[in-house]
Amino acid sequence: MNKKIIFSILFITSVFCSKAQPSGSKAGWLGELKGGIRIQKAQKLYWENGFAVDFASPKIMDSRIHFGLSYVTSRLGSAMGTNAIKQDNFLFSPAYHFRHQKHLQPFTRLNLGYFHSDYEYAIFDVLPNKAFLLSVDAGLSYEFTFPLTVSLSAGYNVNNGTGSAGPGTLYPVFYQMSIYYTVLKK
Repeated sequence: MNKKIIFSILFITSVFCSKAQPSGSKAGWLGELKGGIRIQKAQKLYWENGFAVDFASPKIMDSRIHFGLSYVTSRLGSAMGTNAIKQDNFLFSPAYHFRHQKHLQPFTRLNLGYFHSDYEYAIFDVLPNKAFLLSVDAGLSYEFTFPLTVSLSAGYNVNNGTGSAGPGTLYPVFYQMSIYYTVLKK
């Protein structure tokens, strides 16, 4: 996927969510939309950076369930300005937040998505470079009194690669930090 497509999806999602209720409606916006950056590190491999959005609503299990979309890439991390392998991760991530009404919220998350690595040279075309992503992670999220949230987590890719049976740069253990700004709030 092209970066322009990712930015377009994030922009359209935020515009659509802000227009979810007519402006004169008494109900107004019912939910919380956050957007921000995500920093991800595969253990013993690349730094990957990107963008993430998070949505929760009191109508969905009293804001305990969060839905996230993210795009992280080594193009904005280890591969920037180097010869490191360029790889992209596109994720849909439902999460469950414990203690959802507190500032400090433990959470667990399931990540589903698509992984692609660009080896750049035709000689490497015989190597697997695409994979379906399935991973789980758990961590802590802290919501400040001002519209900022920081989340830290550690996770495991269930279908990591070996180089012959899946992309060799899809490592099993990863760490993430997300910093969100609350764009819309009930």
